[in-house]
Amino acid sequence: MPSTSLRRTVHVVPHTHWDREWYEPFQRFRLRLVDLLDEVLPRLAADPELRFTLDGQTAAVDDYLEIRPAALGQVRELVARGQLAVGPWRVLADSFLCSGENLVRNLEIGLARSAELGGAMPVAYLPDQFGHAAQLPQLLRGFGFRQACLWRGVPSTVDSNGFSWVSPDGSAVRTEYLPGGYGNAAVLFTDPSATRGRAEDFAERMRDWFGADEVLAMYGADHGAPLPSLTEQVRAVSAAEGPVTLRLATLTEALAGREVDVAGLTEVRGELRSHARANLLPGVLSVRAPVKQAMAEAERMVQRYAEPLAALWFPAAAQPFAEMAWQRLVDASCHDSVTGCGADSTAAQVAGRIAEAEQLGSAVRDRVVDALATRAPGDAVLVVNPSPWLRQDVVRVSAVAPEDWDAVALQLPDGRLAATQEVERPERVLLAAEFPAAEVAEAVRRRTFGQVMYDRAVQRAVIGAGVVEFAVGRLGDPGYDVERFAAELAARAAEHPVWTMRVVDEPRRELLAAVPVPALGWTAARPVAGTAPVEHPVSIVDGVLSNGLVAVSVLDDGTLRIEDPDGLALDGVGRICDGGDAGDSYNYGPPVTDLLVHEPVATLVCPDAPGPLAGGFTVYRTYEWPTGLADAAGSARAAGTVATEVSMAVELRAGEPFVRLELRFENRSRDHRVRVHLPVGPVTGSRAEGQFGVEARGLTNEGGNGEEPLPTFPASGFVAAGAATVLLEQATEYEVTGGELALTVLRSVGAISRNLHPLRAEPAGPTTPIPGAQELGSRVARFGIAVGTGRSDAEVMGLVERFTLPLVSAAGTGTAELAEATGLRVQGAVLSGLRERDGELELRLIAYSDEPVHTVLHLPGLVSARVTDLAGNPLAKLDVAEDAVELSLRGWEIATVRLGQGLPQREITPPS
Repeated sequence: MPSTSLRRTVHVVPHTHWDREWYEPFQRFRLRLVDLLDEVLPRLAADPELRFTLDGQTAAVDDYLEIRPAALGQVRELVARGQLAVGPWRVLADSFLCSGENLVRNLEIGLARSAELGGAMPVAYLPDQFGHAAQLPQLLRGFGFRQACLWRGVPSTVDSNGFSWVSPDGSAVRTEYLPGGYGNAAVLFTDPSATRGRAEDFAERMRDWFGADEVLAMYGADHGAPLPSLTEQVRAVSAAEGPVTLRLATLTEALAGREVDVAGLTEVRGELRSHARANLLPGVLSVRAPVKQAMAEAERMVQRYAEPLAALWFPAAAQPFAEMAWQRLVDASCHDSVTGCGADSTAAQVAGRIAEAEQLGSAVRDRVVDALATRAPGDAVLVVNPSPWLRQDVVRVSAVAPEDWDAVALQLPDGRLAATQEVERPERVLLAAEFPAAEVAEAVRRRTFGQVMYDRAVQRAVIGAGVVEFAVGRLGDPGYDVERFAAELAARAAEHPVWTMRVVDEPRRELLAAVPVPALGWTAARPVAGTAPVEHPVSIVDGVLSNGLVAVSVLDDGTLRIEDPDGLALDGVGRICDGGDAGDSYNYGPPVTDLLVHEPVATLVCPDAPGPLAGGFTVYRTYEWPTGLADAAGSARAAGTVATEVSMAVELRAGEPFVRLELRFENRSRDHRVRVHLPVGPVTGSRAEGQFGVEARGLTNEGGNGEEPLPTFPASGFVAAGAATVLLEQATEYEVTGGELALTVLRSVGAISRNLHPLRAEPAGPTTPIPGAQELGSRVARFGIAVGTGRSDAEVMGLVERFTLPLVSAAGTGTAELAEATGLRVQGAVLSGLRERDGELELRLIAYSDEPVHTVLHLPGLVSARVTDLAGNPLAKLDVAEDAVELSLRGWEIATVRLGQGLPQREITPPS
């Protein structure tokens, strides 16, 4: 028998990869999960040698315990005994299709729950996500992790099981690569008579990968339990006279002996999006685009409106609603959820989860705004700023203004006037109807809800000669009582056989206003008769739309010429290209013979508002798009076409150095891809914002593993190439090709996976039909286009804020004089999030620069400040002087800062 010291040790890690929802919806998968754990947990309890790693996500534990609550004690005991490895994540997220803060909350929730269950696995397990964001190593180090374990996205430069994965800021984690994937030993034990030979073959195949390290064998697959004979087979191989000994282990145990010092390991910097070692499945970036759009909107609502505004102005509003919202957003981020590569029923469930998160967030935001509105006079408007710096942007407000005023301005607290632009005057007469005498009193009761009629408060009610007139508006008469008034009307009803009831609103105007608002604060402004000057006003002269910062005109083909003040221009912005897609939810796939449609058959330009605060025009282009594919094999596009009108609304706003575009069309074609193109010229690459950072990419991607490495990449906040910078509302797929930047606005497909795919050698999942992923119906996409070079990433992020985070307005409901207040002001770093935590304000700051970023935080009433890690552990105390604190962030650092504040301004009486 070979010496024990010469035998090769193979750590066998029994596990399951659990897709919470995928080709079936969540509840159907949960039933299978319950079956699996009903089998596995008793086996673990009965066999002390058996181990099980539960896929790195606590959601699987909670989904089981909700059905089997009595099993909680057993789960805790198995975790304590080291037989069951749980956590550290809540779910296994797709890191490119959610915000960086979502990833933070994912770990935060998962680690907290793991602690309740006995402790999290100290390895950041990422087995099946479709690539990994660049800042993940820094995020992991911020939570105390020094090891990660993953499969997809690893480049060909990695030729051993361990490598050093480095974030843009320099943070590194030792990362265990899984050669062959998370199921590389899935068939090791299927035939007991062949186990020994297969184990020896496996160890030999892995020799080049593992070198002197003990071999890691991932025994498991999707949704499966280990064989009942596993322990017996492992014992038999280890007892035999052979070169290999097997040892059952959790992933924690298997990697415990690894050297966490990354010195000497191959270094990989930034994101992991190579196809070299595994299929990347990049088409998930663009399938089911409305889900991605809803995800980004909900994240912004919770992360940038609800939590920060509540933390600063009305803390009681946020809890526990924000936590509920984040739970839903985190759950939606799962790599088979927000990606859209599941069944239609799964997509509907994910969309509902995201919608709930947005509703929770908007409810908190509106509660805070309602509370702040009590600080603005009843004849004024309130405007709230979600950004941590002074903004003077265009906001829509509803103001009361006498009809004889020729023009309206808004008076600010310091007496200055803010310019406005009238949008519309709502109809004042809300009701003018006749009622028989016997019905008029009851008609009043039925049309009045407390003190409200037609969504307006009753200000005055008068009984005249056969006429009942109500004056309504924003603020009502607290003494009005509908029963008393109806009784009086009933007593006089016989005076006239027919009564006229009139409901008249106060004179309102819908206005655009250029209002300066303090950082993360608010201001009140009162409508007055008059005008005010506009800085960088919008005008249309000789067909050119301009505000002095950017000019736009329409070319003959319906595309745009966008020019900056220095004469730098982009010609051909907004070219629409429609092509076939014979792929699936995982990968785009062109038909064998494709037909690209990019020339409209008709073009029409219609002017919209002329300025001065906002102006624009709409370009209508009609295309003949094929109805689908000619056959199921995807040999060509169908001969039949459908006329599709694509409208492109072009808008400029005063003071904004970018153009707003909104594309709309009714999709009536199947199996195709629609992209909008911008000219960028001969460039060597692009820069795209993602999760806490910006990634520089070339024009190609590394291939291998039987998957065509299309250079389509994700961008979240913006993508820039050449002189073009595109501001984005959501995670968007883009490609730099042929001197143009192409952004996908629609990809219609009809199956989760194809067994025969033009750009992929193997299936990626079941061939389940998903007609909902054809996305028939209305499609909307919005972009901001800035021209020029030389803007820093931080400056572009400021434009992203102006594009995606509009100011919020509401009617004043208080009695105070005009006032304004500053919340938190940030200079230098970019604010990612702000919330109340343990009685302090917790900020997430990002240094969007290669160089150190000097940052100043100003908070009225600031009394203390300290830096913590992402887990909340204190790192350093900061000195406070005159309500401010200064700190320096290294390039691309993710910094968490806690601020202590004591201010009466946070004590707001809840609105009734």
